[in-house]
Amino acid sequence: MERVPALDEPLKKSLGPATAKVMAEALDLHTVGDLLHHYPRRYAERGELTTLSDLPLDEHVTVVAQVADARVLTFNGSKGRGQRLEVTITDGSGRLQLVFFGKGVHKPHKDLLPGTRAMFAGKVTLFNRRLQLAHPSYELLRGDREEAVDVWAGALIPIYPATTKLESWKIAKAVDAVLPSVTDAVDPLPEALREGRGLAELPDALRMIHRPRTKADIAAARDRLKWDEAFVLQVALARRRHADTQLPAVPRKPAPDGILDAFDAKLPFTLTDGQRKVSAEIFDDLATDHPMHRLLQGEVGSGKTMVALRAMLAVVDSGGQAAMLAPTEVLAQQHHRSVTEMMGELAEGGMLGGADRATKVALLTGSMGAAARRRALLDLATGEAGIVIGTHALIEDKVQFHDLGLVVVDEQHRFGVEQRDALRGKGKQPPHLLVMTATPIPRTVAMTVFGDLETSVLDQLPAGRSPIASHVVPAADKPHFLARAWERVREEVENGHQAYVVCPRIGDEEDQKKKSGASAEDEAEKRPPLAVLDVAEKLRAGPLAGLRIAVLHGRMHPDDKDDVMRRFAAGDLDVLVATTVIEVGVNVPNATAMVIMDADRFGVSQLHQLRGRVGRGSAPGLCLLVTEMPEASPARQRLGAVASTLDGFELSRIDLEQRREGDVLGQAQSGVRSSLRVLTVIDDEEVITAAREEATALVLADPDLTAHPGLRTALDALLDKDREEYLEKG
Repeated sequence: MERVPALDEPLKKSLGPATAKVMAEALDLHTVGDLLHHYPRRYAERGELTTLSDLPLDEHVTVVAQVADARVLTFNGSKGRGQRLEVTITDGSGRLQLVFFGKGVHKPHKDLLPGTRAMFAGKVTLFNRRLQLAHPSYELLRGDREEAVDVWAGALIPIYPATTKLESWKIAKAVDAVLPSVTDAVDPLPEALREGRGLAELPDALRMIHRPRTKADIAAARDRLKWDEAFVLQVALARRRHADTQLPAVPRKPAPDGILDAFDAKLPFTLTDGQRKVSAEIFDDLATDHPMHRLLQGEVGSGKTMVALRAMLAVVDSGGQAAMLAPTEVLAQQHHRSVTEMMGELAEGGMLGGADRATKVALLTGSMGAAARRRALLDLATGEAGIVIGTHALIEDKVQFHDLGLVVVDEQHRFGVEQRDALRGKGKQPPHLLVMTATPIPRTVAMTVFGDLETSVLDQLPAGRSPIASHVVPAADKPHFLARAWERVREEVENGHQAYVVCPRIGDEEDQKKKSGASAEDEAEKRPPLAVLDVAEKLRAGPLAGLRIAVLHGRMHPDDKDDVMRRFAAGDLDVLVATTVIEVGVNVPNATAMVIMDADRFGVSQLHQLRGRVGRGSAPGLCLLVTEMPEASPARQRLGAVASTLDGFELSRIDLEQRREGDVLGQAQSGVRSSLRVLTVIDDEEVITAAREEATALVLADPDLTAHPGLRTALDALLDKDREEYLEKG
């Protein structure tokens, strides 16, 4: 297949090896296409300068401003050994100080005369409570260099995402060098689609985004480039879905009067309408001869486990086996306990007192004793165990299934794709796949991140779930609020309930050395996060003295963890001081209060997950978010948002807006360069929805994209080897 010469050309050929090396190291840009897709972050206008009034501390910035004042100060005696040049620049919105030291003062002293306009780039630091740039790079915007005037002080000056080694104007010069070659770029969008939607051609869009004459140019370029990102990604996902429909799978239909009917008959409550609807969607998928790939989203406590269990029983009914994969041992043990309790004698297959239609429910985790492990492995290999619940120990080579028909993955985002893939490979044919998450995902995110899965949503809480009141406790501003929080915990315990106290850290590791910082916000951030072991000790000796307190964290021996969870579930403990190991799946209906220490150290979705551990019974829940961050800080605003709503979908939008999308192709949390540069999954819902429809139709008509070589090339560029494998296994 022909490559696109224009965009695939290595930068060292166009810019020379030295510049190309810096581009690769500083910004991970290797080809002409990489550079041309490194779009300006914003544009400065002549006469309307960028704002100095709200510069971010500790970030590398580029500003366009005018010199208001410049003076050389001498220190360490008058012999000129210590010289400092202080330059004040202004843009009408604010002023900023630049400093140059020692021998570095002479050139800027000559260049930066009052009235001179220039671009300045450097890292914003704080000195004597004032923002400054120390030794910034600069590019003059007037004087005898007419060319510089034309290029830099034209109508719109592009400001690029830059680094210390590579200033914005150097990137702009590199872009100028390669921009003429875009004329040869092959367009990934089919012509009919592009013309039908009135989108600019790719070479024009690239020219307009880098060198716009007007703001309308920028808008037209962004509209076009958003479509590229959305459409190429949706084609990748549509091809994945199409390939899945070509795979064979064993249809799994529940037998009449089988274990599923017996289970439904003994349920002490009725299923919600949502649970019925989602179950019907799953049963329809299981009955087909290609593998189900379904994402089940549900708010904390919406009854996802019940829906998953009924799906597993349907597969057992049809003669197959089902495996449920949990991210932690605590959660695997919890699921095993709740499933065997819900099933009762139906989980005692082959045992005295077991029901006729019963099966075995096996547990398999890494820390099990050898004898229990051998027994579980034998039950899986013979088919005696219809259901197995476990951690990643399930995917070891030694584990053999008799006939694996369904894989249920709990909390998808904690599980490597390779692990899911290895488990799926254990079926004689690809098993059906159900992925569950309690992290609500906005529709557009589901369409991009999980675009190869069909989505079901459980948004109804079962009857009997109680409301949860949430409050922010500003411990630094109002210490008496924290004292009152511990009183509230005591009151809950006195009323026969239990409480969680969550901390970000365990406390048996070496503390970071406390750094001295200026502001209260700095102090709160630089102090090591509060630790389970320290907090538990202080509570036992202080505000919760006399209560039965235990700790739970990830470095405890699995038997000890299980013992603590059992005692807490049985009501033998009043307060559990824990890390986020309790975040998912832990179900103790009698626990009504949760105090989250250093709540600002957790993400929005994580706080929402944690909060879902209380209010699971008939008594109302209480969640107290303790923080030392000042009132005006973004962290406090984030906590305020969590306290103000129980709607997980609303919170996931807030979370996403704050974090940006990461790489939606699944390198998601690893910090690699995002494949989305102009498209935002929150704001561009219409584009994503339309792109998905267009992509699905195109792939249906031409799965191999033989009629669309430009699109094939764009896919190859998007799907480097890692991402291709990610989608293959997804």
